Amino acid sequence: MKYKNPIISGFNPDPSICKVGEDYYLATSTFEYFPGIPIYHSRDLVNWEHITNAVTRRLQLPLETVKASAGIWAPTLRYNNGYFYITATFSEGRNFIIYTDNPYGEWSDPVWTDMDGIDPSMLFDGDDMYYCANDCGNRGDLYKREGISVAQMNPKTGKVIGKIKRVWEGTGGGWIEAPHIYRIGDWYYILAAEGGTSSGHTEVCARSKSIWGPYENCPYNPILTNRNDTTKQASCSGHADLIEGNNGRWWLLHLATRPYIGGKTMLGRETFLTPVTWHNGWPVAEDKKAFIEGDIDAKKEIVTEKSFDFKSEKWENEWLSVRGRTNIGRYDGRLILKPSKEKLTDVLGVPTFVAIRQPDFECINEAELDFIPQNDGDEAGLVVYLTPLNNYRISKRRENGKNYIIVKRYADDFIQEDYRAEAEDGRIKFRVVSGNGKYEFFYSINGGTHISTAKVSAKFLTTDVADRCFTGTVIGVFAQADTDTNSKAYVYNYKCV
Repeated sequence: MKYKNPIISGFNPDPSICKVGEDYYLATSTFEYFPGIPIYHSRDLVNWEHITNAVTRRLQLPLETVKASAGIWAPTLRYNNGYFYITATFSEGRNFIIYTDNPYGEWSDPVWTDMDGIDPSMLFDGDDMYYCANDCGNRGDLYKREGISVAQMNPKTGKVIGKIKRVWEGTGGGWIEAPHIYRIGDWYYILAAEGGTSSGHTEVCARSKSIWGPYENCPYNPILTNRNDTTKQASCSGHADLIEGNNGRWWLLHLATRPYIGGKTMLGRETFLTPVTWHNGWPVAEDKKAFIEGDIDAKKEIVTEKSFDFKSEKWENEWLSVRGRTNIGRYDGRLILKPSKEKLTDVLGVPTFVAIRQPDFECINEAELDFIPQNDGDEAGLVVYLTPLNNYRISKRRENGKNYIIVKRYADDFIQEDYRAEAEDGRIKFRVVSGNGKYEFFYSINGGTHISTAKVSAKFLTTDVADRCFTGTVIGVFAQADTDTNSKAYVYNYKCV
């Protein structure tokens, strides 16, 4: 059967996978978003369910301190002796480990490791756990170049046992990161990304009979890349994790992007699945690159709609907020937003904002709400959000004693108002339609005709335009104010199709 990439669409970079029995579990990066580190489950590598998030308590990590594209980087997910473990880099501090005996439940508070470097990983080998990371060339005069270092470690304390040893410096492609070590047969394999997480991204491999090296480079390197790929189906492939499937076939789970507007994308880096062929004892991606379509013994179940009515006070796993969640409640079938003086455009702070990942280039997001602004500057609406400096929104806002429907775009230092009309009283349905490289904004009052306000280019929300943006577009509702206010926005339903 045919499957289509990405297997997990929308902003889901840096995938890491483990297998327990017949079940697969996968984690991806979330950066400044809360809750952090989504956990997905599958039985066939193609159909994935978002079962929980690993960072669900604000006291686990101080996300309030992080800027856009900082925060939680590159989790590695592993299983050993009844426990699931995640290690990742927290950009404002060091590397941490969290763990649980139930992947559907709560995860522990973080244990901070003795070993620095970015994109850490774990290998459980018998009774021992080995920890590896890109040490970034930041360990003084000992190492002038970046490379991969390894140490034995206690996974429950983060304490290094013995010494940290540099074992490999890659192939020379630069920006070596995301190392994973595996023991397969008599060999220890290192997989790592090189070339930077953009169009030059690659995945490379080396192996040794000892975890401490020396490591020999794979003669087929890079084992995966869409660099210079003229098919233009996928780009930026790399940051891979290797897994043996239930039928004995091997796979790479990796990030990649789908080129859209001039080769650029708003969705960010997504999770792809690429089959592996073993060549003389080396794992190599079939055709050495990622494609949109592949073969697997599984049928993709297509979900065309996500609908939320807020009847439960428990948050669905899909919802994200920036750096935390504040001034937002769920009660009596409504989402209640209290406008905050912390704005979507603030570099730090926790705005009143909750969203879901934009799932595809063509989609419709819609929210129905009541909002009666009390003060000038009170505002609530629907937003397509990439960063504080790059977002588009349609909202109801009070200015000079009058209420208006306004469409406004923020793109770095460029701010453009695309629509303004006086707002009638009543329940508002805001809608944003994405497709053909555009976002089109609509609204209706009290169930009336949808009014088209503006159709604008999506280019300024592509991740290449937003400088060094590691995330992707999310779409959701927000409320903000210029002064203290008693206003509240009541959201009755939210739908994405």
